[in-house]
Amino acid sequence: MGEGVTNGESAKLTALDPDVTAGLNTDLAAVEQIIRDAVKCDVPLLHEASRHLMDAGGKRHRPLLTLLAARFGNASDPDVLRAAAAVELVHIAALCHDDVLDKAALRRGVPSVNARWGEPVAILTGDFLFSQAFLLLAVVPSQAARLEVNTFAELVTGQFREMAGPAPEEDPLDYYVTMATEKTASLMRSCVRLGALTSGADETAVRALERFGEALGVAFQITDDLLDLSESAQKSGKRPGADLNKNAPALPLLYAVRDTGPASDRLRELLESVPEGNGLDDDAREEALGLLRSHPALDRTREQLETYVQRAKDALAPLPEGPARDGLAAMCVAVAHRAG
Repeated sequence: MGEGVTNGESAKLTALDPDVTAGLNTDLAAVEQIIRDAVKCDVPLLHEASRHLMDAGGKRHRPLLTLLAARFGNASDPDVLRAAAAVELVHIAALCHDDVLDKAALRRGVPSVNARWGEPVAILTGDFLFSQAFLLLAVVPSQAARLEVNTFAELVTGQFREMAGPAPEEDPLDYYVTMATEKTASLMRSCVRLGALTSGADETAVRALERFGEALGVAFQITDDLLDLSESAQKSGKRPGADLNKNAPALPLLYAVRDTGPASDRLRELLESVPEGNGLDDDAREEALGLLRSHPALDRTREQLETYVQRAKDALAPLPEGPARDGLAAMCVAVAHRAG
């Protein structure tokens, strides 16, 4: 039923304390059941499409964040489990919509919802998953539910920024950080904030967890950018270089095109040769990947990743020492290790 924290990458996060691991496994199994109950409906195709990415796997990092954050309050409150299920539903919904925008053929190593059933089904599936998330949040404290609505607005704004790209007068690097904060970090921040609020954690914990979640989320986005250049489709679940076609380029590409030298010059030529609204063709994408994989921009990107990972670790300082804080710190390490 549930993946638990003994499978895959998540095991690294809680192996520090067997009692915490056992408790999280139990809670994650309950969250998984809430998610599966939430997507039941009497429209067979909608039910199948909603289950598609859930059944494909995933690390369940976001509900795990919620459950760990709740351990700074009363983690046994039933609202905690509903909140953890809701953030995973929001995440999967966003993936459905993101794959439509990117025309992605793969997600989690399987055909994306849009590739299997078409864009209309993917869009409506994402809408359905969002609606089910908010139904779960309708019974949690009003402040927590209101903040999640704000997160949804940020997430959509971030996705739009990624699609539209910066205006000529905007600094692309500043634009990237804003996009990453809205598109990815807003949900990470929401995960830990919901865990803290639904468990009744104190204000100091809530604020520390918000800072942690935002920094971790930007680090997660940077890691995704690095994985896009280095991972095979079999491992990452999408075609390498897919993010090179976006109007808001990934961080390694931003650093590379601001640099000097033959490789940077050629990358600028490749990007400038693409008609507006189109992406790199397969040959150009492969050439760009080759140039980027050996470019010093990768080292600068990894330095930025370490900066945000350290920022997330530092944000944990006001929290009481113990297994929950250790688990969150271990998640920082896991995010850094994702990039290789």
